[in-house]
Amino acid sequence: MTTFGLIRHGSTYWNKEGRIQGHTDNSLDEEGLQQAAAIAERLSGEQWDFIYSSDLLRAKQTAEVIATRLGIEITGLVPGIREMSGGLIEGTLETERVERWGSEWKSLELGLESFEAGLLRGSQAIKEIAGKHPGAKILVVSHGAILRSTLKGLIPELDVSEFLKNTSITRITQADDVWHCELYNSVEHLNI
Repeated sequence: MTTFGLIRHGSTYWNKEGRIQGHTDNSLDEEGLQQAAAIAERLSGEQWDFIYSSDLLRAKQTAEVIATRLGIEITGLVPGIREMSGGLIEGTLETERVERWGSEWKSLELGLESFEAGLLRGSQAIKEIAGKHPGAKILVVSHGAILRSTLKGLIPELDVSEFLKNTSITRITQADDVWHCELYNSVEHLNI
């Protein structure tokens, strides 16, 4: 059985402001670094073999904190698990989107990557990682929207309507090409 710990990156200033990040390469804020240290401490009592990260800075920084605490190297940066593109809305607040495009902005073609595209991209990336390390325990540090899409691609019956919190961990397993979710959006390490 192959086990994955899927982790959303720590918080950024744009998270706090409510700005869409997408592919924008923001760094963690101070709280994000503290959150990364908290999830790293939580994971230090467990055995993990590999750690992969999105190629975006906020995920890489989170993965670096975890890898250092666990004493393992980051195995690779994977563009396939980078956040979904926000197109023209990257960097904007809801109020700015309504001002620019009206209250029905979600129905417009603004260059956003679709849920379905993210589902295919993300689930393929996770399957490729699983194929490289059968039977291993693998951490993947990524982003909220792409992780939810990926999970839906791997486990169609899973309810992914709950937004993933910063540094939440979702644990999934794969055996005989069947995926199962054991834990979803857990942030007990943050004491919230």
